Amino acid sequence: MSRVGKHPVIVPSGVTVNLSDGNIEIKGPKGSLKRDLHGDVIVKYENNQIMVEPKFETTSSRSLWGTTRMVLSNMIKGVTEGFSKVLEISGVGFKAAMSANGQHLVLNLGFSHAIIYIPKDGVKITCSKPTQIEVVGIDKEAVGQTAAEIRAFKKPEPFKGKGIKYSTEKVFRKVGKKK
Repeated sequence: MSRVGKHPVIVPSGVTVNLSDGNIEIKGPKGSLKRDLHGDVIVKYENNQIMVEPKFETTSSRSLWGTTRMVLSNMIKGVTEGFSKVLEISGVGFKAAMSANGQHLVLNLGFSHAIIYIPKDGVKITCSKPTQIEVVGIDKEAVGQTAAEIRAFKKPEPFKGKGIKYSTEKVFRKVGKKK
């Protein structure tokens, strides 16, 4: 069983933590994040450390203990450093570009129409090359969800590897039919 929840979350200088009844707000150089806390955990902030403890000795409370600690750690990392995911597009004629106003992502993925994706608030999308998409933001959950939604438009297929994949993803390639 993991004991992640026992370790305190260190709050670096330049980051402020406001803990009110059931809510936590973390402000840093890149922005601020706010989250509701679950009632099964107790969160304390003192001496530039956030400590999380389970309120009850139940299985669900103990599992929320480690989860809450990691969520708070990711919030602090997000407001100080930020998160990013890089997607790669492979396939003949497949490309991505930002719209003229820079607000929408336009994807040409071999369909009869272009797909227009509007990102969530707090998430920024850039296309340095027509075959590369970078999703950047301070909320790890929003960045991951945005990247997953973009990837879902055309998942990589196993025979030719065409589609959208994460830059760290390895596509398992299958051998085609043999004569």
